Amino acid sequence: MQATRCGQAVAAPYNSPHMTNNSQDALLIDGVTKSYGKLQALKGVSFAIKPGEFFGLLGPNGAGKSTLISIIAGLAHMDSGRVAVMGHDTVRDFRTARRKLGVVPQALVFDPFFKVVEMLRIQAGYYGCGREVWPWIDEMLERLELDDKRNTSMRALSGGMKRRVLIAQALVHKPPVVILDEPTAGVDVELRRTLWAFMRDLHAKGTTVVLTTHYLEEAQEMCERIAILDHGEIQALEPTTQLLARHPFRFLRIKLAEGSALPSELQALVASEKAGTVELKLETAKHPIGSVFDALRRAGIAIEDVHTREPDLEDIFVELTQ
Repeated sequence: MQATRCGQAVAAPYNSPHMTNNSQDALLIDGVTKSYGKLQALKGVSFAIKPGEFFGLLGPNGAGKSTLISIIAGLAHMDSGRVAVMGHDTVRDFRTARRKLGVVPQALVFDPFFKVVEMLRIQAGYYGCGREVWPWIDEMLERLELDDKRNTSMRALSGGMKRRVLIAQALVHKPPVVILDEPTAGVDVELRRTLWAFMRDLHAKGTTVVLTTHYLEEAQEMCERIAILDHGEIQALEPTTQLLARHPFRFLRIKLAEGSALPSELQALVASEKAGTVELKLETAKHPIGSVFDALRRAGIAIEDVHTREPDLEDIFVELTQ
């Protein structure tokens, strides 16, 4: 491997026996398996992410997302398979692969004895970066609204401010691939807006972003393509627009007059019911909206309000993961 400075080392990309090797892949996951005793956390997971994609990795708790991210970051060993970041194998060429990657973890992991700017400069040093990235550190402190905290001890920061520092820490060496692992879990609206504005700018400049989140409206808005992982297997891997379009159903929300109840023939269509408002899940081909109104009219049911909506990512996520 050539001499390295600030993540600029170059090494030969690996050749995969399972997937077609493409040196243009920002992240390649190839047949990855991982077990903890009898529990098989990952069952041959494979997918590739292109440079510049905003990619969503979604799944319920226990689906295997954290295990996969730990493997990508080098914090856990896979049982079999291959992982590459910008063409660099994370096992054979770990140092180079790790320099191409920035990870914002779920947990608030930090050293309490350093000031914010000190911590970021020390982190830059881990990647071989020197004073040349200090202007970038200053820019991040400003963009993430941390500039007035630059000389504050990490232990004196609020949880939201610590989260902002972790984001800056993951980006300090300007990695081409960034993984955001539940970056907005438990944070306020202001931080969410600040983070997404910053990440949109980085993405527009070519940074590849991988997002895991339980806020599915964020994934639907931000991600160009989504993988849904459940029980260690990929259940769906599609552009977001195709994922939303391929489920042929819609929802009809009806507020019934007080004391009214749905006729029995519509009970099987109920998706949810709360405070006199029922939401029906209608398959486009089987259940025209007109037929629902006909059934209500025959039963003499009075309607106070009605609303329709197309399925969103949360609906599809629940459908795929049961």
